[in-house]
Amino acid sequence: MSLEVTIQEGAGSTQHRVTLDADTLQRLGAGYSPEHFVRAAFRFLLDREPKEAILGNFNLKVIAQYFPEFDREIGTYLAS
Repeated sequence: MSLEVTIQEGAGSTQHRVTLDADTLQRLGAGYSPEHFVRAAFRFLLDREPKEAILGNFNLKVIAQYFPEFDREIGTYLAS
């Protein structure tokens, strides 16, 4: 599944195309919609880097390669 994400902060915005595969959603976000999972993943990313540093096109499963704590902490973001 591919989704378009726009991050609007202040006067600026960024555009992102992300891919979420069924295995990642099932493993890390079982019971949540893909849209909810993507919102939680972007909140996680924005807590760690500015919107301009987020890749423009990526598969969400690569987040853990940059932030090893992602798999462990995404549940907190999903629940909030």
